[in-house]
Amino acid sequence: MNMRKQRFFYCPKCGGKLQHQQVAEKQRLVCLSCGYIFYENPIVGVAAIVMENGKILLGRRSATASYPGLWCIPCGYVEYEEDVYDAVCREFYEETGLRIEVEQVFTALSNFHNPNVHTVGIWFIAHAIGGTLQAGDDIAEVGYFALDSVPELAFPTDMQVIELLKNKSKGFI
Repeated sequence: MNMRKQRFFYCPKCGGKLQHQQVAEKQRLVCLSCGYIFYENPIVGVAAIVMENGKILLGRRSATASYPGLWCIPCGYVEYEEDVYDAVCREFYEETGLRIEVEQVFTALSNFHNPNVHTVGIWFIAHAIGGTLQAGDDIAEVGYFALDSVPELAFPTDMQVIELLKNKSKGFI
């Protein structure tokens, strides 16, 4: 059985002890006091793909962010009770200073680069409608890059997205 290290020990409902038990053919954390099944679900992230003259806008992650010094498609987490479209606009503004309008969902991928946090990312095609391009929040620098010459990326899924964009520009998608 492939079990990762247990990260949660107490029930969020009653405070009882959580223990791994077999539930519907899968090991899950179950509260020994109230029987609550603790589901560890992925966190949802959003990112906006903004292109200008065939180049993609990327941000260099700040010294205080995860994966400092590496580049990424500007992204962030969806807040509880927040619509994903609102979240991508908010996150993009916080990271780049630009206001965007979303055109469409480009792709959705599972992110497994961090063994402690499984995320599902949604990448949107968008265009800038206002604001001033400037680094902010978890980003120390912003810049546009040709799809064939992107700097070292923080997230493997961003490279997958860039490969999809390159294929699209060649007419394969």
